[in-house]
Amino acid sequence: MQRICLFPGTFDPITLGHTDIIDRALPLFDKLYIGIGRNDKKKPMFSEQQRLDWLNTIYKGNHKVEAIVYDGLTDECCKKIEANFILRGIRYVNDFEYEKAIADMNRSLANNIETVFLTCLPQYTSVASTLVRDVLKYGGDVSPFLPNVVRDTINSI
Repeated sequence: MQRICLFPGTFDPITLGHTDIIDRALPLFDKLYIGIGRNDKKKPMFSEQQRLDWLNTIYKGNHKVEAIVYDGLTDECCKKIEANFILRGIRYVNDFEYEKAIADMNRSLANNIETVFLTCLPQYTSVASTLVRDVLKYGGDVSPFLPNVVRDTINSI
């Protein structure tokens, strides 16, 4: 059986913390979908297409990675793409408590889907899309937290 994984999130914008988790997860899976989830509770700063373009540029030529957009429950997306794993990144202890609750719910909805947690490298613990958006909103320099293609796009806006 192929090891197919979904890494769900909003990726608004994609950060070095995200790419760190993705890059370190690649050896674990045969296929890794990066799922941009639509969330009615969040108003994204960057369009879905922009986020897809960034991910496609960053992972261009890597046949193991595919970026997608999905609606609804994460376990339903997993069923659709035949993923048997969900990948989540952990920065702090409180991330784990929150993510474990979600993993438990997903496991209740689909007991064949296992959640895998990877901790981020220490230099990325403070890198969160929410904080990056706040710094951007007030004109601060976010370049140390972003992949080059994301940084270049934001700097040209």
